[in-house]
Amino acid sequence: MSNPFPLGQPAFVSDVLDRAAHLRTDDAKLMAMEERSTTRAHVVHRDSLLVKHEEGGPRALLTIKEALALGANPGTIFLGLRDGAAVFGMGIGAAAVDKLVGRTDAGLAELRGMAMQGQLPVEQLSAIAMAKSMVNWHQRHGFCANCGAKTAMSQGGWKRDCPSCKAEHFPRTDPVVIMLVTRGDQCLLGRQKQFPPGMYSCLAGFVEAAETIEDAVRREVVEESGIICGDVRYYMTQPWPYPSSLMIGCTAEASSDAVTVDHNELEDARWFSRDEAAQMLKREHPGGLFGPHPFAIAHHLVGRWLEGHS
Repeated sequence: MSNPFPLGQPAFVSDVLDRAAHLRTDDAKLMAMEERSTTRAHVVHRDSLLVKHEEGGPRALLTIKEALALGANPGTIFLGLRDGAAVFGMGIGAAAVDKLVGRTDAGLAELRGMAMQGQLPVEQLSAIAMAKSMVNWHQRHGFCANCGAKTAMSQGGWKRDCPSCKAEHFPRTDPVVIMLVTRGDQCLLGRQKQFPPGMYSCLAGFVEAAETIEDAVRREVVEESGIICGDVRYYMTQPWPYPSSLMIGCTAEASSDAVTVDHNELEDARWFSRDEAAQMLKREHPGGLFGPHPFAIAHHLVGRWLEGHS
C-alpha cells in the first residue's frame, strides 16, 4: 500500500474546505443548506467516526439524512464549503452509539487507525479534525465559565453565548511544540509509557502562558531530558484533534549530550545515530525499535533531518 502521507504532508494538513466564515451568522442560509442533497456531514464520537460500511471501504462523509437516521445529534457545526457544497460536523450520543452495536451497514471506527491504514481520503482529514475538535469543545463547554448558566450554540457552531451574563465563548486551540533535537549525526528521541513497545518519537509539550515557541522548545527539552538547546528553527505545523491542539514542529540544536530522563514525563530518552533513525522509520531496526508513523509530524521531522535538513 502506498504511503498516503509523503514527507512534508502529515495527516490533517491538506485543507480543501473554504471555511466561508461569512455564512456563520446567516442562520436561514445555513438551515437551507442542511436540506440540500449535496450537503454532507462528518459525525464524531470521542476518537471515532460514524461510518457507512461499503464495498470500497468505510465512508465517513454522510448525508444529513443518513447521519440523523443513524442517531446523530441534530445540532450541526458549519465546517465550510467543498466545491460549493456545505459540509457540517455533528456529534452522536452514547445511547445512539449503543444502538449501532451489531449493525453491519454502519458503525463507529477509530479515526487514527483508519487514517494510518489509508482508509480515509487524505483530503477529508482536515475537515474531520475540525469536526472532532469542535464537537468535543461543545460537549465540554455547555455551561458558562463566567457565571455557570447554560450556554447556547450560535454562529454556525463557532460560538456559545451565555443568556445570563452575556459572555461570549469561542473555541480554542492549544499550541504544542514538538521538536527533533540533534547534535552532529545524532538525534534525541524519547518514549512515553503509553507508547507501543519499542516506539520512540520526538519530545513535545504545551506552550505556557507568555512563552515564545523557542523558549517552550528549550524548556521542554531540558525538563524532560536534561539536554540544553541553543538554536531553534521552525519547520511546519500540524493540526492535532486530540482534543484540539496545533503541533508546532521545530528542530533544536543541542549544546550538551548527557541525558537525564524525567521519569514523570518519559519512560526513556536516548541519542540515536542517523543509521538507527533511518532503520526505525523503515521499521528495520535490529533491536525491534521503531519511529513515529507518517500520520504524525514527528515522522516528518525525523525524515527531513535524514535528508540533510537542519
